[in-house]
Amino acid sequence: MTVIDSSYLCERRGMVGESWLVDVELGGELNEMSMLLDFGRVKKLIKAIIDREVDHKLLVPTESALVRIESLAEGEQCVDLLRPDRSIHLRCPEEAFAFIPAAQVDKESVTRYLLAVLAKELPDNIRDLSLTLRHEAIAGAFYHYSHGLKKHDGNCQRIAHGHRSPIEIEVEGVRDEELEQNWAERWADIYLGTAEDEVPLAELALSAVAAPLLGGRHIGFKYTAPQGLFQLAMVKAEVEMIDTDTTIELLAHYIAREVKRQLGDKLVKVVAYEGVGKGAIAYA
Repeated sequence: MTVIDSSYLCERRGMVGESWLVDVELGGELNEMSMLLDFGRVKKLIKAIIDREVDHKLLVPTESALVRIESLAEGEQCVDLLRPDRSIHLRCPEEAFAFIPAAQVDKESVTRYLLAVLAKELPDNIRDLSLTLRHEAIAGAFYHYSHGLKKHDGNCQRIAHGHRSPIEIEVEGVRDEELEQNWAERWADIYLGTAEDEVPLAELALSAVAAPLLGGRHIGFKYTAPQGLFQLAMVKAEVEMIDTDTTIELLAHYIAREVKRQLGDKLVKVVAYEGVGKGAIAYA
């Protein structure tokens, strides 16, 4: 049906970029056209609901003991994940978050959340609705990354959304699985920050619980995009700073440059993906 590209907060892993393929099965009574639903219409309807609810958002487990949520004026939300020594703090427009009523975000809790929403919005003749979230089958290396694209006029501008993405690296025309695995480990549950978005922690206006936790181990990000002001504080150990924006085209170029610096005169080709079926190729 569609692909969900989001990030979620995890007590163990921190901020995790994720991509799920979505399968839907519908059952019920035939309508006046002797159809359950016009497939073209129902596909657009269900995709629109899923996009609205969870796609390109940060999924927050509201029943986690480590999560704090505060609603502010003018539609802003503060969200804190209070992991010892590795806390994460955000202040963003409310549309940047999806609040999942569970102790942890996973395929099961997101499925329950979406089924409850869809049940209220689908036509009355739909009696049975089955939703399956699944990962893309990736034969080789892959990583989970989160980022934000402030120049984007769509939902990619949100400062904490992400992807589960494969990586392919060729050296002199031959796939190098060791290099691919190295990058998968380097970018395991990473936040890719743009250098020009970094700000001193003192410039961030976060929640009251965030203030005493911020110090030398955190790094701050702040930018204004069409949807509003986005602010984030992450632990430096879970961030890699990029000297450009983090579009997939520039990330492919960044990886190619880094590998080229390591290998010298050898020809490097990088195929980097952004979730499922979308990617860029770069040479160095």
